[in-house]
Amino acid sequence: MIKNRYAAWVDEFEAERERRAALGDPDWRRGAQLPPELVRSIQKFQVGEDGDGSALLGKADRAGDPVYAAAARLFVAEEQNHARMLALLLEAGGAGTLAGHWSDAAFVRVRRLLGLRAELLVLMIAEVVALAYYRALRDGAGDPLASEVAGRILADERRHVPFHCLRLNEGLSRLPRPARRAVTAGWRGLLSCAGLLVAVDHGPALRGVGVSRRAFVAEVLRTSAPMASAMAGGPVAGPVTVPAAV
Repeated sequence: MIKNRYAAWVDEFEAERERRAALGDPDWRRGAQLPPELVRSIQKFQVGEDGDGSALLGKADRAGDPVYAAAARLFVAEEQNHARMLALLLEAGGAGTLAGHWSDAAFVRVRRLLGLRAELLVLMIAEVVALAYYRALRDGAGDPLASEVAGRILADERRHVPFHCLRLNEGLSRLPRPARRAVTAGWRGLLSCAGLLVAVDHGPALRGVGVSRRAFVAEVLRTSAPMASAMAGGPVAGPVTVPAAV
């Protein structure tokens, strides 16, 4: 049953919340050595992670499944924790946060105009881009604190993707198979545009962590293929906690 599947996700999010509390925060006192181009890049991603998620949660409530809505609230709480950690990482590096950024404002405005299914498709674009970004930051930042923060966020994002895929799988299942394939093909097209935009905007930071613009976009597209399959009716992974060290 759908409710039981989302109950498993509630359990997963709650277990991760307890694990995170037991682990505690990174040691912010050790500071961080962040080059200017990486500071600017992290600042933009911090803005994107910040927010109360009220539009998404309102749509989740109206969808009529209180268990899914509870899981969505736990997801939003994890995103807010990402924003908090990125802000503290910037502070440890002697930098502040941005009040806002045009790309995030446009992204949020588009999402709020849409229903839950379409909003999740747009949100999944950000999640897939985040996977490639935080992996690059974790592996190439050269700063222990930045790598640890990126690793923790990456582990969360890896769990978020199948959660959203499950909901989209169920939402798109009402469409004929050709329509589902058209939707996911269009989604991958938009994702490629978003990946290219991020690669251009964050190019100096990506070069600094050893990733070219071309490689970043290729990684975004490569990881999106199984997600598109899951959304279009293929198998969806269940909740499995991914350790931050992975």
